[in-house]
Amino acid sequence: MAVVEVGRAGAGDGDGVVLGVESFGDGGGPLVLLVGAPTMLSWPDALCERLAAGGRWVVRYDLRDSGESTTGDPQAPRYNLRDLAADAAALVGALGGVTAHLAGIGVGGMVAQVAVLDHPGVFSALTLVGTRPVAPGPPDGDLPDHDEVVMSRLFARAVPDWGDRAAVAEFAAAGAEVLGDDPVVARTVAGRVWDRTPGTAPPVQLANQLGSVFGRLDCTPRWRERLPGIGVPVLVVHGRGNRFFPLGNGEALAREIPGARLLVLEEAATAIPAGAVGEVAGAMLALG
Repeated sequence: MAVVEVGRAGAGDGDGVVLGVESFGDGGGPLVLLVGAPTMLSWPDALCERLAAGGRWVVRYDLRDSGESTTGDPQAPRYNLRDLAADAAALVGALGGVTAHLAGIGVGGMVAQVAVLDHPGVFSALTLVGTRPVAPGPPDGDLPDHDEVVMSRLFARAVPDWGDRAAVAEFAAAGAEVLGDDPVVARTVAGRVWDRTPGTAPPVQLANQLGSVFGRLDCTPRWRERLPGIGVPVLVVHGRGNRFFPLGNGEALAREIPGARLLVLEEAATAIPAGAVGEVAGAMLALG
C-alpha cells in the first residue's frame, strides 16, 4: 500500500490531499479505479486480483477521513461530495493515467456518479455497486428507503469499545449478519480496517468502519436529473437481498442511465460475496 498526493482537491484542506492507494496488476494496463466505501477494503481482494488477471491495472483507494488518506475532523468535514469526486479525477492524473474505468460501491457509488458527471473526459466506463442515485438521507418518493426492521436492529446494538480491536470486529460481524452479508468476512475486514485507522477516537473509527462522515457532507446539488447525460458504458451491480439500499435503487440507476446494464446478484446483500466475484469481474472486464 502507498499514498498519493492529489494536490489542493478540496475546500479548506490547506496543503493538499493525500489518498491511500493499493495497486494490483501491470501498471501498463488499462486503469480501473475503485472508490472506497469509505475504505479501499470494501472492495474484495479476490475481485481486485481477478480484474488484474484480466490485464487491468487495478487501484483501490481510501476516501478522505479513512484508512491512509487525509484525516481531519470527521464530525465537521471541510469538503463536500463534489470534492471527493474531484479527488477521483485528480488521482487518475496523479497515477499517470489518461482515462480510467471508475467503480464505486455503496456511498462510494455516489462519489463515482458525481465524478463521471463532473469530469466526463477522465473516465471511460463506470461500474456502480449497491448504491443509489440520491445522497444520504430521505430518498426520492419513487425510491425504496432502508428496510425499517433492519435499520432498527442495526441501531439497537450497543456500540463497542472502539479501542478494542476484537470488539469492533465482532460489532461488524453482527451488523453483517443483520444485513445479510457474511459475518466471517465482515469480522476479518473490520479488523483490517481497524489496523489502518489512524487512532481509536470514536468519530474516527465511525468514519472508517461505518462511513458516518457521509451524514455530515454537503451533497448538493442533486445529480439524479443529470444521469441521462452520462456518455460512457455503465454497469450497475446490485444484490437481490440488499436491505440497506434495496434493489429498486439499482433498477432506477440502470433505467435512467442510457444503455446501462443491470446485473442482479441473486445471493448478495450489500457486499460482493466470494461466490459472485467471478461474475462481477467478468462483467466489469467486458465493460472496458
